[in-house]
Amino acid sequence: MTAISAATITTLTTTDDLATFCIRAAKAPYVTVDTEFLRERTYYSKLCLIQLAYPGDGETDAVLVDPLADGLDLAPLYDLFRAPDCVKVFHAARQDLEIFAIEGEVIPAPLFDTQVAAMVCGFGEQVGYETLARKVAKAQIDKSSRFTDWSRRPLSDAQKSYALADVTHLRVIYEYLAAELEKTDRTPWVEEEMDVLRDFGTYRVQPRNAWKRLKMRNPSPRYVAIARELAAFREDYAQTANIPRTRVFKDDALLEMTSLKPKDLGELNKARLLLREARKGPIADGIIAAVGAGQAVDRDDLPKVPNQKSRDQINAALADLLRVLLKAKAEDAGVASKLIATASDLDDIASGERDGSWAKGWRREVFGADALRLCEGQIALACKGHTVKIIDL
Repeated sequence: MTAISAATITTLTTTDDLATFCIRAAKAPYVTVDTEFLRERTYYSKLCLIQLAYPGDGETDAVLVDPLADGLDLAPLYDLFRAPDCVKVFHAARQDLEIFAIEGEVIPAPLFDTQVAAMVCGFGEQVGYETLARKVAKAQIDKSSRFTDWSRRPLSDAQKSYALADVTHLRVIYEYLAAELEKTDRTPWVEEEMDVLRDFGTYRVQPRNAWKRLKMRNPSPRYVAIARELAAFREDYAQTANIPRTRVFKDDALLEMTSLKPKDLGELNKARLLLREARKGPIADGIIAAVGAGQAVDRDDLPKVPNQKSRDQINAALADLLRVLLKAKAEDAGVASKLIATASDLDDIASGERDGSWAKGWRREVFGADALRLCEGQIALACKGHTVKIIDL
């Protein structure tokens, strides 16, 4: 595929031009999509650039869209995202989809993620776009513009070339992976993986659930109740102010507050880990109120702490056997092992769990069924040279 020079790259800055492109793209079998955004200083991503391309090798089938241009309305793009006969192709789609789910209340469909597809096709775990471009499209990506400020205008020629390459080579990658999936009858496997990405709940953090991200060593329900209220306050404040949650206070400070349980500013100022800005004003007031709310939760309404498995609950020998089985089955299937089951999944199985994503759909076919058979003593593992064999008992 011929590289498009920066001088001939088209940047769309009006709604009419965007609509014209999107109408053409909607008639294509697929369109590749990528974004450039900033998030270091905000809670929500600031969308700075959108890249689009549909099958072709000219100067009109691959464009940049400037969402910062005055008066540009992204409605035509959202219409394209809803077009039922055009597959929307992303690489490592989650952060891109979060932007569109929140800003446009739309999730592109049909949807295809080349990173997931590459893992199914044997390219390893979390394979990067540059690796796929090199191996599949035989292209080298100039990464020098990756961490530039995408909100500044005008964009440099290097930025434009880098940005457009993210969708032009993606066309070759998509066509290759789609053909491989069709050849191996694994297209439904990738479709299963798209379910999480198509769910709006994946991108909307509810403040009342924010505590579940915390790594708490104290399993006391009262401790967890206070941590829940503090996490909810922090998430709500960060969302409202559109600042990173760590700018409100960090996790270690949150857990310190959970233990300290300050009732007033005097007790709050005894904290060691709290940022200066959090020791006064609305953040300080919010911390004190959240601690009070956590302490006031009725005993019957205290949060149920997730069952933390201790090391003695896990059959360590079985966990080791499951790791060997997973590695063998992943290599045999040519699929990244972490896509099939995580280390945590294996510990769950070894501690008696019999349900999970590993036990459903294509994962059950590849690994889950044999994992259960291993747990029930119905099979054994044997090594022959570098190959692990399954022996029925």
